[in-house]
Amino acid sequence: MALADRWLLPDGVDEALPEKAAQIEHLRRSLLNLHESWGYKLVIPPLIEYLDSLLTGAGSDLEIETFKVIDQLSGRLMGIRADFTSQVARIDAHCLKEEDIQRLSYSGSVLRTVPAGLDGTRSPIQLGAELYGHGGLESDLEILSLMLETLRVAGLEKLVLDIGHVDIVRGVIEAAGLSEADQVKLSELYKAKDLPELEVFVAQLNATDRVKSWLTALPRLCGGVEVLAKASSVLDGVSKSVSDAIDMLNRVVEVVKSRFPQIGLHFDLSDLVSYSYHTGLVFAAYQPGHGNAIARGGRYNNIGEVFGRSRPATGFSTDLKTLVSLSQPNVEQKLRVLSPVVSSAKLWDKLNKLRQEGYQVVEQLDDDVRVEKFDFQLVDVDGDWQLQAVSK
Repeated sequence: MALADRWLLPDGVDEALPEKAAQIEHLRRSLLNLHESWGYKLVIPPLIEYLDSLLTGAGSDLEIETFKVIDQLSGRLMGIRADFTSQVARIDAHCLKEEDIQRLSYSGSVLRTVPAGLDGTRSPIQLGAELYGHGGLESDLEILSLMLETLRVAGLEKLVLDIGHVDIVRGVIEAAGLSEADQVKLSELYKAKDLPELEVFVAQLNATDRVKSWLTALPRLCGGVEVLAKASSVLDGVSKSVSDAIDMLNRVVEVVKSRFPQIGLHFDLSDLVSYSYHTGLVFAAYQPGHGNAIARGGRYNNIGEVFGRSRPATGFSTDLKTLVSLSQPNVEQKLRVLSPVVSSAKLWDKLNKLRQEGYQVVEQLDDDVRVEKFDFQLVDVDGDWQLQAVSK
């Protein structure tokens, strides 16, 4: 291996140098404190788990994204987490076992076999929150509001919120009475937004003209708040689950406009790309000029069932690296103090006191230290160690 190759990191894997690392850690602490103020308790799942537990209920996309290794102790296949959701669901179902509403938050590195989006990263630092034990719209709105507050604290407020409900597209497909193969094909066309091919495919289906109109109209129900009124008209008569989902979206609009009037709203009622294991309201936040969602969430009521405890659940997640790159937060710099190498108990006590007061104290290990990088020096004035300002 050439010497230059020893410095290379894998594609999509990066590191944070001191300035960026300080920004990430400062933001992480601020956001976890925010979540705590909302009643969310921190959990720290392991980085690696047995694969059958890690991927339970998570969908095929996550299986593809997960790195696999063989446990040399047991011979079993393990996975390095690519997402926290199934881990937190396992904790709620197996470790906590409380019947009350459970609010949990988390933060940590994840690793993915393929980049999650156009930015090319395979090693996000994920932060998020999950709420278990409540299936009503109130908990969806709590999680959605916490997500937007999280982005606000991160310095991102001029956002577009994309909102949908998986019961709409699933309800339309079910009402069409299609075979399993046709359902799969239709879902693929919706994901690809291939409208010409969709028209051709729907035309040859053995379905009524009304059903065909629903199927072709769905991907065109995309845009601002006015889409909901159009959806109520175009999809009238599909099913109660579809009309209930549209009513729910209208209520979400009212709350978001009241709490976050600066947020733009967008709807795509045929979106199936990113919500393979979701069961209800889904949402994602976008920053203008940034192609990928910067935070994403929704309801996934069935994920804990495989752990023996099916509870309604909703949550969201974001990537701290992305938030820092978009907001470029200013981290307050501590005043820096240069001290001689500790030579007395009195000086040692002074250093500890200054550090407790919030100063950054560095001992001068050699004579080549650039004093101008510091704000103060510690000097001995008649046996009393005092701060002396450094002239710049």
